[in-house]
Amino acid sequence: MNKLNHSQFHLPYNQDLIPQAKELRKNMTPAEKKLWVDFLRDFKFRVLRQRPIDYFIVDFYCAALKLVIEVDGDSHFTEDGQAYDQQRTHRLEQYGLSVVRFTNQDVLNNFDVVCHKIQHWPESHGPHAS
Repeated sequence: MNKLNHSQFHLPYNQDLIPQAKELRKNMTPAEKKLWVDFLRDFKFRVLRQRPIDYFIVDFYCAALKLVIEVDGDSHFTEDGQAYDQQRTHRLEQYGLSVVRFTNQDVLNNFDVVCHKIQHWPESHGPHAS
């Protein structure tokens, strides 16, 4: 699948994942909850939590920035977890999305750095970024 241009931009929304996404919203990890409550909920661009895209549920999605924000726990650092994350990132990038990953420890211990990176994403990753 090729990247879609902006006029054709459409993300597949998997309705079968809605119940699981709702459950994940109710049971966010401490790192996800901190990032949501202390930053993304009031971010300058609308951010959705636990958003179904294709056959995945992404932690956070900002349509204005075409940005997926993932907060990774220990399961992501196994060989299988890393392979799955690579496949998933590749698939999301085919839709023209950028994927940024933070570990739980990044969010819990370096919160200001995480917020700064997201806050400045448009300038550092937009069409005129070098």
